[in-house]
Amino acid sequence: MTTTKQFVIQAAARNNAEWCASMSRSHGLTGEFGAQAWAVPARPPRYYPDAVTLVPGADAAALVDRIDTAAAGACVKDSFADLDLAGAGFEVLFDAQWIHRPASTPATSPDLTWGVVSDRDVLRAWALAWDDGGGNADLFRPALLDDPATSVLVGHSADGLVAAGAVANPNEQVVGISNVFALEGGSDRAWPGVLGAVHRLFPDLPVVGYEHGADLDAALHHGFEAVGPLRVWLHGS
Repeated sequence: MTTTKQFVIQAAARNNAEWCASMSRSHGLTGEFGAQAWAVPARPPRYYPDAVTLVPGADAAALVDRIDTAAAGACVKDSFADLDLAGAGFEVLFDAQWIHRPASTPATSPDLTWGVVSDRDVLRAWALAWDDGGGNADLFRPALLDDPATSVLVGHSADGLVAAGAVANPNEQVVGISNVFALEGGSDRAWPGVLGAVHRLFPDLPVVGYEHGADLDAALHHGFEAVGPLRVWLHGS
């Protein structure tokens, strides 16, 4: 792995941990950044990790000691796919790739009208569209609207309904994108509008995130590069 890719992965991991910290805060939970990892001592919101490694070669035992493994469900985002947590009762949930796109305008034009969510009603409509009937719309709480590090991006159709969206969280180095969705056409439809909105808001920042499967293919189609692996571990006991 080149030094440049290693730098990008570390920047992406830090940014992703910052987003996980924001989501946890919106649920009343406070995590802590350490030299090797961010971790939250109580169970975080669904789909979000208890810990995110920030550097390669993190101390696995010390990391596990910082999270709650008393019940099943603890989750670790192994940002460099270099930990072995099997001995601590974890199994691999999935593998993915960090993605990176230089700061630039998107190559294609969006077919929706894009902006930033600024009120609770629109956030609720956004969350219901993101959830698409899964029963998890309450994951996105109004406290996110007061977080200066979080921009909830929304794409409206011609009739004014929420048709697509994503979450952007910038820092000084990069802007992270997560929760990319579109009700029709999947993330492949959403990316042009997401990238356009990000470029308007943060024109000088490269874009990072992580994806796998068809969502990774869609990101690569829209100018991202896969820069390195990550692994998500789930505690099973």
